[in-house]
Amino acid sequence: MQLLCGNAGTRGNLSQQYGQWALICGASEAIAKAYAGELARHGICVILISSDISNLTDTAKAISDTYGVEAILIEADFSKGPSACKPIKDAIGGKDIGFIINSLDGSLDLSREFTDLSESVVWDTINRNIVAATLVTRLALPNMVDKGKGAVVNISAGRCLCPTSRKAALSASTAFLDNFSRSLHYEYGHRGVFVQSLLPFRVSSQGSDGYGPASWLVPSPQVYASHALSTLGVSHRTTGYWPHTIQVVNQSL
Repeated sequence: MQLLCGNAGTRGNLSQQYGQWALICGASEAIAKAYAGELARHGICVILISSDISNLTDTAKAISDTYGVEAILIEADFSKGPSACKPIKDAIGGKDIGFIINSLDGSLDLSREFTDLSESVVWDTINRNIVAATLVTRLALPNMVDKGKGAVVNISAGRCLCPTSRKAALSASTAFLDNFSRSLHYEYGHRGVFVQSLLPFRVSSQGSDGYGPASWLVPSPQVYASHALSTLGVSHRTTGYWPHTIQVVNQSL
């Protein structure tokens, strides 16, 4: 199975190709935030979903002020079951949803033996990654299928290519997102919905003084997102950033 990192060159009108709104689950994550900004730069309005939206207020305002698009915040805790879906259903009603973006929750990236994980951490790992991505996609995908266009992008991690010790639960979640994407592609690709599995490796992290030093192999989230968006409509399974593809050589496919 090849991992491709194609480049679509100059992007067309994304709203015409896919739709006017993007639904972004796990929007507190660095790559998801940057991807939201990149979509907004192309004129796409965004709905940002997180279990805690307190750190997204400034992001939403910056997106609206900078790009002149609407940015809506939704707090949804998927550990509470079906009730988490209601505010999302209300928000997407009547909107031309063209993008579903689901991001792995990196805050659960704990290096511990599986038996040392508390039950609450295990439930959080399942709910914030597997349950959230599955339900958000289920809520918005039917309208995409009906109109015959749209894009689903699941942001997983390059580690899904090889089991990772001391990170069994999260490693399995990355594999779920990857396989979920591939399965959806076989089901809905022929019906006009482009489904992509993004498998990034490391990007620079944000500290109190902003993002740490970026490099060729460890880009800023913004640089990564720009490259990743250029592969939309081209590669169904990709690292999204060609220097990251080099690192696949050391992974088992």
